[in-house]
Amino acid sequence: MTDQSNPSNTSRYDVFEGVDPVVRERTKKMLMYFIVFAVVMLFAGFTSAYIVSNMGQYWVHVEPTSAFWTSNALLVLSSLTLWWAVRSMRNSDKQRTLTALAITLILGVGFTFSQAEGWKTLNEMGLGWTTTDHESGMKAYRWNSIETLLKSEAVYGQDYTVSRGGEPILFDASQNEFYASNDLLMVKPITRDVARTSNSGGGYLWILIAVHILHLTFGFVYLIVSGFRVAQGTIHAKDVVRLESLSIYWHFMGALWLYLFVFLFFLY
Repeated sequence: MTDQSNPSNTSRYDVFEGVDPVVRERTKKMLMYFIVFAVVMLFAGFTSAYIVSNMGQYWVHVEPTSAFWTSNALLVLSSLTLWWAVRSMRNSDKQRTLTALAITLILGVGFTFSQAEGWKTLNEMGLGWTTTDHESGMKAYRWNSIETLLKSEAVYGQDYTVSRGGEPILFDASQNEFYASNDLLMVKPITRDVARTSNSGGGYLWILIAVHILHLTFGFVYLIVSGFRVAQGTIHAKDVVRLESLSIYWHFMGALWLYLFVFLFFLY
């Protein structure tokens, strides 16, 4: 029977067997950096499209809900616990490593649920999509227009604003009318022009959040696998490169979300 607690005993083929440990560690980290670079390019494309779409049309900007702020805190905490896991493994403290990985997983799941709750709140405000029945009997989906926000309980200037060219337009709540930012006396309403613009911002917000969660799911899988490897002794004090690679990916995904949070809710 193979002793799983002995890191030198393994029944699996290791492609790095016989390779200098320094080269092995450097190669595995480099592969992770390539993955990180690919994800950076993907989100750079999304954010560039967001900026271009924002130009020359009316654009809805929403305020982050409390659930999104909660998700930020959970993500930062999960990075700290993962750092603790790597440090504990380097000190040969297997039990603390497993505890830290378990807490990281719980915090990551909490982050995902808080993200879903945040999107649910935005959807209830009218930022999401509407499902209608087509004559053919099939479901039809469309992003809500600004009119949907006007009919919701969302408060203009508090929960959301509408801007054009970076300048917030004016809104008269008593008349339920929009006015150009330079129409200080609110003489000529532009509500029809604003209403004709679909809520593209909501679509981009949903896509960016969903794609980020998808990539974070890979991190969950890697985290669980690493936990099993620590328990079996495959990852140990003299071989923490896989745990360090997980740490690189996890910290990167956390930093990426914080960037998206600032970008979506404060910059654009």
